[in-house]
Amino acid sequence: MAPANGGEVKRLTVWDAGESSPRWSPDGKWIAFYSDRDRKNGIWIFPAEGGEPRLVCHVMRTNFHLKGAGESLTWSPDSKRIAFISSPEILSEVLQQPAPPVDPKLAGLPPVVFRPLTREEIDKLPVDVREMIFRAQGQAMGKKAVSPLDNAVSALPDDPRVITRLQYKSRTSFSDNLRSHIIVADIETRRLSQLTDGIFYEHSINWSPKGDEIVFASNREPDPDKINNTDLFTVNVDTFAVRQLTRTKGCEWTPVFSPDGSEIAFTGTKREVTTIDSVAEDAHVFIIPARGGAVRELNGEQDRRATSVKWAPDGKSVFFTASDHGKTLIYNAGNQRRPSAVFDKSVQVSSFSISNEGKIAFISSSPAEPAELFILKSGGEIARLSNINQQFLSTVKLSLPRQFTFKSDVGEVEAWLYPPADMAEGKKYPLILNIHGGPHGMFGYSFNSSAQVMAANGYAVLMVNPRGSSGYGQKFADGCINDWGGGDYRDLMRGVNEARGRFPFIDGDRMAVTGGSYGGYMTNWVITQSDRFKAAVASASLSNLISFYSTSLYQDLIHAEFNGYPWDNFDILWDRSPLKHVKTRKRLSCCFTANRTTMFT
Repeated sequence: MAPANGGEVKRLTVWDAGESSPRWSPDGKWIAFYSDRDRKNGIWIFPAEGGEPRLVCHVMRTNFHLKGAGESLTWSPDSKRIAFISSPEILSEVLQQPAPPVDPKLAGLPPVVFRPLTREEIDKLPVDVREMIFRAQGQAMGKKAVSPLDNAVSALPDDPRVITRLQYKSRTSFSDNLRSHIIVADIETRRLSQLTDGIFYEHSINWSPKGDEIVFASNREPDPDKINNTDLFTVNVDTFAVRQLTRTKGCEWTPVFSPDGSEIAFTGTKREVTTIDSVAEDAHVFIIPARGGAVRELNGEQDRRATSVKWAPDGKSVFFTASDHGKTLIYNAGNQRRPSAVFDKSVQVSSFSISNEGKIAFISSSPAEPAELFILKSGGEIARLSNINQQFLSTVKLSLPRQFTFKSDVGEVEAWLYPPADMAEGKKYPLILNIHGGPHGMFGYSFNSSAQVMAANGYAVLMVNPRGSSGYGQKFADGCINDWGGGDYRDLMRGVNEARGRFPFIDGDRMAVTGGSYGGYMTNWVITQSDRFKAAVASASLSNLISFYSTSLYQDLIHAEFNGYPWDNFDILWDRSPLKHVKTRKRLSCCFTANRTTMFT
């Protein structure tokens, strides 16, 4: 914890465990956080003034990849409850745990409260019900949920797998078939209430200022695996009634109530076909009345990708982050459609929060410094609050990148060249072309540890934002649609030529290429189109765009990037697959993958 006025950073927990997502309670008395200190992921709280943490409840997370998932842990306005996202299966564990009763009528009952169920709802339960528990006076019923695919999950590694859904994979393994729902925990009694149910993945929760509703994002299409269409909903904390707010063909993310509860700000896209991976369309900032109604856009003229919306304390404007020419800054959107940056520095802001007094605390990094905590005061002054990387930086010599631009047939392209950290005058050095993923990622003004490691080992490192990259407007981001391996490849090769001409210390006879995900695809593509690179390392790469569609969790990526399905676009997908051109490969390459990252082919 860092004092807002500056001072020594204080360590709050001392434990050999992963701990994340600290959240202050609104009354300032508690800090909640995730921890696996008891070898299970759980929500813990401890007094802000100091003391031992105590477990509120365990959390069971699905391994399903949720694009744009926002807040998963949030306090109620009265600081008595915590809403969080978890698989309902965690409640089966809670059923077996005793808890101190708070009402004599509830004595002896397990610490679980479920939604009221009608007879019709009971008949339609999507899981096997092995145990029924009734609340006092029979007003509600709890169910001990068992995954319908328990046998598949526990199958032996060599057993045949029966695929019953389109999204049968996660990023690391086969799907665990767990769903994500909203659960509320009372921090004193540890009683849990499951607010939502079904075959859906709820995420991005935010509590209303009155404490009566929680807004969330969810894809509640009849077949959520088939159509990626996330809308906004609210659920009443007492009645469990779910109300749909948006019905758009695009996706909505990260909803946040205004301070007075009358409006909800959120980010979203407008296109019907999108993806759970790297989205081509820039996200926009919108506001909708909390009771539903017309949606208005706040940053239509900005033409940049927005994330992480926050309300100003007075509710008159909305803050958010957006990427622009390698920077990620905080912007303020009032009534104007072209928001302004609250400060301009060559950094990338990863997260921020706003105090009731209007001060903005944020975490940012730069090419010369890993992430640190800063505060932007109301007068515009930026003060550093942490210096946790000082010892590390004192032991290493960093390479500071040199930014440059060059002309392409689509306009100006931006790039950075990291020279070798210990460069001698007049000496030539090998070059590594490092290609970002996405394809709609963005290199820029963040601390890049891989580039620093390469530079420390005597390499010059070139990082280009070719067409398709975010941070340069929608037209530029769309530049690689239906054209992987075309204009993006030409931009990369022009970048190499430009770097060789600008920096005489580059040895053009000793060049290598590397990248991960889409960068791995492009690495494979580069060495089937050119013999100028002596070596290549492709990480988590793609070589066959047709088989990638049916063997990955990113089917919709191919659909979105190539305007259709493989059976409609077979010729271009095969033509842009490095595997088709493998016979022309003249250089040795090394491909890194693993049996758990099975979505890459």
